[in-house]
Amino acid sequence: MEIRKIEGDLLTPIAVFNRLKGPRKFLLESSLKTSLTGRYSFIGADPVKSFIGEKEQLMEINHRTGEETFHQGKPLEILKNLVPTDRESIEGLPFTGGALGYIGYDAIAAYEPVEAARVNSLQMPDIHLHDYQTIVIFDHVKHDVTIVSTEGKTEEVAAQLHDTEQPAGSESQSPLAFRSTTDADSFKQKVKLAKKHIENGDVFQIVLSQRLSADYKGDSFNLYRKLRKQNPSPYQFYIDFTDYAVVGASPESLLTLRGGHMVTNPIAGTRKRGRTEEEDEHLAADLEQDEKERAEHQMLVDLSRNDVGRVAAIGSVKIPKYMKIERYQHVMHLVSEVTGELGGDMHPLDALVSCLPAGTVSGAPKVRAMQLIQQFEEERRGVYGGAIGYLGNNGNLDMALAIRTFVVKDGQVHVQAGAGIVYDSIPQAEFEETLHKARSLTEVFG
Repeated sequence: MEIRKIEGDLLTPIAVFNRLKGPRKFLLESSLKTSLTGRYSFIGADPVKSFIGEKEQLMEINHRTGEETFHQGKPLEILKNLVPTDRESIEGLPFTGGALGYIGYDAIAAYEPVEAARVNSLQMPDIHLHDYQTIVIFDHVKHDVTIVSTEGKTEEVAAQLHDTEQPAGSESQSPLAFRSTTDADSFKQKVKLAKKHIENGDVFQIVLSQRLSADYKGDSFNLYRKLRKQNPSPYQFYIDFTDYAVVGASPESLLTLRGGHMVTNPIAGTRKRGRTEEEDEHLAADLEQDEKERAEHQMLVDLSRNDVGRVAAIGSVKIPKYMKIERYQHVMHLVSEVTGELGGDMHPLDALVSCLPAGTVSGAPKVRAMQLIQQFEEERRGVYGGAIGYLGNNGNLDMALAIRTFVVKDGQVHVQAGAGIVYDSIPQAEFEETLHKARSLTEVFG
């Protein structure tokens, strides 16, 4: 493996991305710039391979030879043999190459008795990952740049980063006319049906969602630049899949695994930010004392504890943070943290499968909630509700929950948002909640 450091004081992650040459580029970064969280931005292009999973098949595409290989079986099980996870780590760097992309919500159908929804109008695979073996790592603490490559490309990439030619700036954007795949009356009827299942003791909660779409002819990376500025978040990502791009700003970690230590952060309970410090404190106190929000949050903590517990060493599951207020640009949330040590016979992908999908986007109990979602939602969710991030060749894994995420495809932009339906839910209020959540993205367009 080649490693080269260059000065980063005249560079930014956006500049690195723009100067990097090659197809299928990506950028992962965080708005939380501390020594422990969001210290690094990761940028890459021109992956060696891609993996495309659908139902019980995984297609492996070698971009160096053009060869396509089809593997039969559960895609994530096959990936265990195709993505090495035993490479020696470089001290301090969590990701130095590996598989990066998304595992969609519907991929869980290979593991649980849940059928994927019938309609797949976006025509996107359940799983789409790229295998990057040349990575640029931007350190926001030391302000330096590290190039890591197993392909002998560090000199080539360093030369690209010293190229001072600047690409075109941001484009102007008129407001878009978003339309939903479901109307208000239809959504409210689904809420009423969901509540009947809750009253009958089938489930405690079901998360129902809707997708909003609009015509969009703009550049997908310029959309990312606007989103990161307007909606800074712990997990910010741009991934080019050639035929489409995934652009997002998620507040929630689905699962982080470093050196066998697992961390997941259930988030439930939301208030808008106050216009003054006094109003902000008042809203935070109101959130902390809201019994309905606390009950829903507790349910998600229990789900996370069970998810982690299935793959953790016995006695290692802990809850070091419980129902703490975390503030973001526009909203505040109740956040907890569940941790555990990965069991000795477990693979990082076993941990991911155990946590998919998050209770935040499914409900509880998860399997029954997913079965009901499949009945109520005609469209496959695709990326929404799944995981976006990486499985490193060093065995580390970092996946964000795929919410607050755009899909840009075929001249359109799509966003999906959900609401957790419980016993005392008001159908109109739940419909409006989905629109409110989607607005945190759609307002990027004015």
